[in-house]
Amino acid sequence: MKKFILLFTCLLLLSGCAPKAAEPETVEATETFVETEATAAATEAVTVPTETEPQEERFLLTFVGDCTLGSNPINYYAPYGFIKTVGEDWQYPFRNIGGYFLEDECSFANLEGALSDSGNPMQKKHTFRGPEALVNILTENSVEAVTLANNHTLDYGNAAYATTKETLDEAGIPYAERDGSVVFTTENGLTIGLYGMVYYKLDVEDMTAEIAALREGGCDLVIVAPHWGAEGSYHPTQEQVDVGHAAIDAGADIVWGSHPHVLQPIEAYNGGMIYYSLGNFVFGGNLYPKDLDSALLQQEIIRDETGVHLGELRIVPVSVSSIEKRNNFQPTPWEPGTEEYDRVLSKLDGSFTGPNLTIG
Repeated sequence: MKKFILLFTCLLLLSGCAPKAAEPETVEATETFVETEATAAATEAVTVPTETEPQEERFLLTFVGDCTLGSNPINYYAPYGFIKTVGEDWQYPFRNIGGYFLEDECSFANLEGALSDSGNPMQKKHTFRGPEALVNILTENSVEAVTLANNHTLDYGNAAYATTKETLDEAGIPYAERDGSVVFTTENGLTIGLYGMVYYKLDVEDMTAEIAALREGGCDLVIVAPHWGAEGSYHPTQEQVDVGHAAIDAGADIVWGSHPHVLQPIEAYNGGMIYYSLGNFVFGGNLYPKDLDSALLQQEIIRDETGVHLGELRIVPVSVSSIEKRNNFQPTPWEPGTEEYDRVLSKLDGSFTGPNLTIG
């Protein structure tokens, strides 16, 4: 039976110990914390003399879901479309949520769609593209790494995909491609390996080998980013569960999933964390989404003399829009105690009972 984390608006104690009380001033009361075994163990550690006390470092990583910095062809020049709405105000999409990105060590997003000033759309129902200049949205809002392992990066063909990669390279943003990995080191010295895969081919053998190579290469943290599952489903498939567990068993620390366009549960498994789906975030691909719910996760990473461990998980329930009647592409936290806030938590703890979303 799948074991999902039960999330409450108060702190959940996974190990029986109270988590730290201190919270950043920018957070206020808009998030839920989950304590992992590593955090609980740290609170029980016996204090040693200062001269022999081991050094401990703590890092904060931010994860969000699908970011389409552009539009489909029909809305490319629409007055309320993403490109016209943002213009050259690069901070606009993150204005109500950006503080979380600025306070962390590294932020991750799934970049869905090409960043290219030219190209012809593929023959498919949904194709997404934005001007190359929109990469400034990532750099101006402290989004330091993305995954391109999804079913929309090739929407405008290989040439536009090559331009997308060149644009990210010039901006200094590392990215993981399908069945490929990237290794980078953050400003404060945390070396991260990010591996991407797409539902066309969720090859556990290849994934296991790549995780081992990243570990042998000296990565402090290994993150697997699968684009998987059924669109519109609030529950992971058995394949998602099997592949997610296999990734953690193989040595990954975090599995960060995408593709369903809706939230799916978070699972603590074998010392690691699986975020099955974080849904949409800054999503220019839909002016009128049927589901506005999203979430921002901030995972604490602890590095000490025994290695690297996962600490507290901060959960921020979010709406993809700051207005109700349509998507204005400006994610905004839901207020604690509201129906919307609690609904997000129910989707993340697996207790949501509503019907799956039909995505056209």
